[in-house]
Amino acid sequence: MLKFRTLFLCAMLMVGAAGAEEPAHPHQPDMNHGLAPVGATPPTEGGQSAFAAIQEIVLLLEANPETDWSKVNIESLRQHLIDMDNVTLRTAFAATQTGNSLLFTVTGEGDVVSSIQRMVAGHVMTMNGVEGWTFTSTRIDRGATMTVTPPDQVAMLRLKALGFIGIMSRGMHHQQHHLAIATGVGEHE
Repeated sequence: MLKFRTLFLCAMLMVGAAGAEEPAHPHQPDMNHGLAPVGATPPTEGGQSAFAAIQEIVLLLEANPETDWSKVNIESLRQHLIDMDNVTLRTAFAATQTGNSLLFTVTGEGDVVSSIQRMVAGHVMTMNGVEGWTFTSTRIDRGATMTVTPPDQVAMLRLKALGFIGIMSRGMHHQQHHLAIATGVGEHE
């Protein structure tokens, strides 16, 4: 196994050295850093999901000549992404079926509590009524509850399979919400 790793590393270094060229323009940095052959698809991931989300929004803002830079607030977007990270990775939750609904009790400690309260309330406001689903939420001492009532029993099976974080991820509104936060249109509460 060690021989294979050594051979693989040597091969990768040779590919990088073979593909190294001078930048096309003397004042432009070699963004390829000689690591991939010219013409190969360059990496696109920003390296960390919150950083990549911010980078995506910054690129959109810079590409738009209509951007009102006096309203742009990237720090507000960063705070929202911290909330998303907290809710995704630092919460405990339990699900209880009550009739045709599923009640999620979501709790955390410290700063995570306010992240839960903001994220759950925001998701409920955005998704209530979409595709016949009903959402309500209530703040509790260590977080929030979210009651979700799907339109039918088939959707209830999907809801149970998705669980709390799966239902929080539903709806492709997140990307537009990030742009709205960054441009001062959608406040991060």
